[in-house]
Amino acid sequence: MFPLHKQHNHAPGVVECPNGDLLVSWYRGSGERSADDVAVYGARKKAKATEWGAAFLMVDTPGFPDCNTTMWVDKDDKLWLFWPVIIANSWESCITQYRVSSDFQKDGAPKWTWQDTILLKPKNFEEVMLREFGTWKKQISDATKLPVSLGDDVVKKRVGDKLLSRLGWQPRCKPIQLASGRILLPLYSDTYSAGLMAISDDGGKTWAASQPIAGFGNIQPAVLERKDGTLVAYMRENGVFKKIRVAESKDKGESWGTVTSSELPNPGSGLDAVRLASGNWALIYNDTTRGRSSLAVSLSDDEGKTWKWTRHLEKHDTGSYHYPAIIQSKDGDIHAVYSYFVADGKSMKHARFTEAWVKEGDPK
Repeated sequence: MFPLHKQHNHAPGVVECPNGDLLVSWYRGSGERSADDVAVYGARKKAKATEWGAAFLMVDTPGFPDCNTTMWVDKDDKLWLFWPVIIANSWESCITQYRVSSDFQKDGAPKWTWQDTILLKPKNFEEVMLREFGTWKKQISDATKLPVSLGDDVVKKRVGDKLLSRLGWQPRCKPIQLASGRILLPLYSDTYSAGLMAISDDGGKTWAASQPIAGFGNIQPAVLERKDGTLVAYMRENGVFKKIRVAESKDKGESWGTVTSSELPNPGSGLDAVRLASGNWALIYNDTTRGRSSLAVSLSDDEGKTWKWTRHLEKHDTGSYHYPAIIQSKDGDIHAVYSYFVADGKSMKHARFTEAWVKEGDPK
């Protein structure tokens, strides 16, 4: 999307604007949470253009890092940008912010009309975390090898810390809006290696927290809805299983079942998912157990029970091609944007393809 850059460029979000333009967000700076010059940038690809326009500043909180971005265009054609401000140079100290714009289809940055902070009290946090901690210990092969940081007394004290449980929730994947109008913004915490939904039933005016998605190694959820209303969260591995983690909700995101491991590999890297117009599901992820030099797209025609088709966007010996965001545009094409790290620098990369292309599989 732009020439290889010496600074850190990472964690994109992508939307299709009502006029057919593509808009991408990401963060750029001399580091991540530890670098106070990190800000959110954007770029636009006009509907008929063959190249991306120049990068422009979207958010800069003076003296604080602005990190992971995600975006969404709602049914009223308003653009929403979500990102965390890092208060004390640690993921545990972040607070999620959002901005809204109705004027975002012109050159340059959107004109923001509203900004607010999402403050959350996780629902039944201590109860659910302790219950699922017991379940998680049964899932692993040898509980005696648990690090000291995951000892019973340490976990009990940590999940009972009111301040820690209310800070540190940040976005990665795009929101989903249910038929009822409910908005779910997937969030995660590196403090607890867990997920959470920020829930709004009034169009984003106010937000409340779901119960945690407590798998002790499941972060950055991407959420899809089955025809029967079941919500499925696919999550980055942040623990011991080296698989994409999965959890389901039967009550519109208020609570979540036990986190399990899928058959799909994950090396500890971000993923994303989208329900396509055909009804099929698309999942984009690093399909390895180590490193991020392979980036795949898989399709499911049975709402995630199986993934019948896979094709690679990147498959190399070196480099990192990761933290993807995926959408489908009105013309049916699929768009993926992801962080592109090679020896000479960093950029964002945009890939445009179709379901048929994925079903063809990798060239022989």
